[in-house]
Parts: sequence; C-alpha cells; structure tokens
Amino acid sequence: MLNSVRVVFWAMALMLVMAAPGMAQEANSVAGAIPGAVGAGLVAIGAGLGIGLLAKGAVESIARQPDSAGTIQVAMIIAAALIEGFTFYAIYVCSTQNPFGG
Repeated sequence: MLNSVRVVFWAMALMLVMAAPGMAQEANSVAGAIPGAVGAGLVAIGAGLGIGLLAKGAVESIARQPDSAGTIQVAMIIAAALIEGFTFYAIYVCSTQNPFGG
C-alpha cells in the first residue's frame, strides 16, 4: 500500500514538473495557467503509456510471428505517429488555454 502511494505521489510530482512549460503562458495569474499545465502533463503521461503499450504489443507479436515483422512494424509506426500528433495538438491546446479570455 505504501509503495502504491509513493508511486502516485511521484507520478503527480513528475506530471507537474513536465507541465512547467505550459505554465509559461501569458495569463492574468498563475492560477489561470494551472489547469492547462495539469492537462498538458496528463496528455504527456497518457501518450507515453499509449506508445509504450503499443510497442509492447508489437514486440510480443513479432516474437510470436517473426515472418510478419515488417507489416507489424509499419502498423506500429503509423499508430505511434497518430498518437504523437494528437499529443502535440492536445499539449498546444492546453498550453494556450486562458480561462480569463485574454
């Protein structure tokens, strides 16, 4: 139980550190930048997990079917590019968010 609490604590701390560039936006106060920073951190963590699971599945399937490695690699690269494209878009949206309408 203590280990899982520790992992959650460090994950949240890492999320806030990764989202620090999102807080550099022009807003009326620092409190206005926090939702965008948290959102950008969550997007980055989600994309990392998604691409990690994608790579895990691709490596496992290549290990089971070595003959179809080329097809699996192409599908994996296309899926990873789509995930990264969505990630960049979501981080951009989070970092330009201004709840004060400026």
